[in-house]
Amino acid sequence: MEEIIQRKIIHVDMDAFYASVEQLDNPELRGKPIAVGGSSQRGVVAAASYEARKFGVKSAMSSVLAKRNCPELIFVKPRFERYKELSQRIRNIFFEYTDLVEPLSLDEAYLDVSQNKKGNPSATMIAKEIRQKIKEKTGLNASAGISINKFIAKVASDVNKPNGQKTVNPEEVEAFLEDLEIRKFYGVGKVTAEKMYRLGIFTGKDLKTKPLDFLNDHFGKSGEYYYQVVRGIHNSEVKPSRIRKSLGAERTFEENISSEVFMLERLENISEEIERRLARSKVAGKTITLKIKYSDFTLQTRSTTLSYYISSKELILEAAKELLYQEKMRESVRLLGISLSNLNTDKAEEKEEKKEIAVQLKFDF
Repeated sequence: MEEIIQRKIIHVDMDAFYASVEQLDNPELRGKPIAVGGSSQRGVVAAASYEARKFGVKSAMSSVLAKRNCPELIFVKPRFERYKELSQRIRNIFFEYTDLVEPLSLDEAYLDVSQNKKGNPSATMIAKEIRQKIKEKTGLNASAGISINKFIAKVASDVNKPNGQKTVNPEEVEAFLEDLEIRKFYGVGKVTAEKMYRLGIFTGKDLKTKPLDFLNDHFGKSGEYYYQVVRGIHNSEVKPSRIRKSLGAERTFEENISSEVFMLERLENISEEIERRLARSKVAGKTITLKIKYSDFTLQTRSTTLSYYISSKELILEAAKELLYQEKMRESVRLLGISLSNLNTDKAEEKEEKKEIAVQLKFDF
């Protein structure tokens, strides 16, 4: 079995980031239930303040349902330039401690502080310092998880939210994972959790009793992942420059579209946006995927892989058109999206080497 590699990993997660920024910049919103996103019939909540979360409002929820759950809810339009500005300020704080910073999004990142610029042997103290600096320099609260790998650090960062942190020391890993509810395992979504419940798996301890063959039979490729992480094995390194795997754009429409002429018009706009993003990232791709969400909310994807890389609007649109006409639409359409994968960055990615067994760190977390 693969050995456990012990590093000192911090997962920093900003508390209700977008909503907190809006409350920071507009004192009238403080202490009130707010949602960042559109308030229209087709609007979606991008982030919710903790005051709104008490009413069951959460990200990715439709604005209509959010308003139904919380009639006092205040909708605020997102300001991504402002979020990016503060995110960069926060990231600069991370780099004061280590160059091994792997951002997951604007509001969260992994830091490997096994060897750090401050020479501080305590990852717990580093996390506390970072959170204090973020508060001083931005006025925002952050939570953190600290442990021997990325998986446990991410799960731990949620334990004492908001504005708290949780350290899972090496000797506490086994008990922490065994006591953990299965739905709190990072990578176990709602559907997988329900499937696990049906199989009698409710906690990490239950998961640990299942042999690898059993998990592979029921969960396919994810079986080995679950088998490893519940034993504290997750040897993925913090990668400062994450290689992009795909790039895309999508649009949700104010009214459902049933005419393919109008769909082509929307696809042309989306293709233009992707062309700009590809140019900015200096990449091209071979696999084009068309995403279609119908009026009944069913989702369909259609893909094709070319023998050459493309990055121009014309070629992206041409491939998307072919996919659109591949089969007749079942219903009217509420969302269209195009993504490119199989990018030319993939060939530059090195194969992961076999994991080494690291020497156990002698100092405290």
